[in-house]
Amino acid sequence: MQWIQNMFELAQQWLFEAVVQPILYSFGLGGMVEDAFVGTGWLLVGLVQIAVMLALIGPLQRWRPVDSTLDAAEIRTDVLYTLLHRLGIVRVVLFLSVEPLFDDLFGWLRVMGLGTVHIDQLMAGVTDHPVISFVIYLVVFDFFDYWMHRGQHRFEWWWSLHSLHHSQRSMTMWSDTRNHLLDDLIRDSLIVILGQLIGVGPGQFIALVAIAQLSESLQHANVRMHFGRIGERLWVSPRFHRLHHSIGLGHENGGKQGDQLLYGQSPALGGHNFGVLLPWWDMLFGTANFELRWDPTGIRDQVETGRDYGRGFWEQQKLGLMRLVGRD
Repeated sequence: MQWIQNMFELAQQWLFEAVVQPILYSFGLGGMVEDAFVGTGWLLVGLVQIAVMLALIGPLQRWRPVDSTLDAAEIRTDVLYTLLHRLGIVRVVLFLSVEPLFDDLFGWLRVMGLGTVHIDQLMAGVTDHPVISFVIYLVVFDFFDYWMHRGQHRFEWWWSLHSLHHSQRSMTMWSDTRNHLLDDLIRDSLIVILGQLIGVGPGQFIALVAIAQLSESLQHANVRMHFGRIGERLWVSPRFHRLHHSIGLGHENGGKQGDQLLYGQSPALGGHNFGVLLPWWDMLFGTANFELRWDPTGIRDQVETGRDYGRGFWEQQKLGLMRLVGRD
């Protein structure tokens, strides 16, 4: 763990000094050096993720694809989403817009005597090893993410935004970040609040987000892959998550028999397989489905009524807001 951290810090320092810092000073933004250094860390993580996606996940998609015919225009839009998120552009916008509000909130909480709870300190002796501490934080975040994901499907107003993510009929490794920006704002804000409340360190937080994002890129990949009987129950696989995106099965109360879609048959709250990294929560709360199947992805009303979720970035964002206010 330490040597990885050391290499990352050296690369971050080089990238900051060679590229980011000169740009800041050329625009007279020297007062943002400290924040820009942190942002450089996120930029570096994004570059590494994209490199791994192209070098490893891309060949997997070409090796064993689920769908042989994909919509190239839709995929290009998903690539744009990925670049905006992984290269830190969306994060910069969030930083400039809501970060000061978070600073004021947590400053007020500290003044009121409501500090953060450091889980690793509460479990001193057990979490002395950094790997154990990291795993504990990962499990806590994933448990929170599971319930947040169910909320995205349970509450109509939230689903009106989150449905954009499920509207992709040509799902690939680029589809993970296909989200409405308002949905991203809500989710990221809740994650940041949780991180502050449980006292996760900045370095650990970046590592947690990086691992989650790269795993989610693999989950959305157009690859016929599963992790076997045991592995499927340890970590979310592309097969496990694809079923969550399956029409009439993964994100609704319903199922499929042959070519016929069945609805109202599932005991799950809004579908199956909500786990982000770990399938444990789906197993624990009765929402897991481990069937070995590769159904078409999308949303039922796209098939039944031809509902339009947009093709380009701005059209998708506009239609999401229209759904939110009940005008679509």
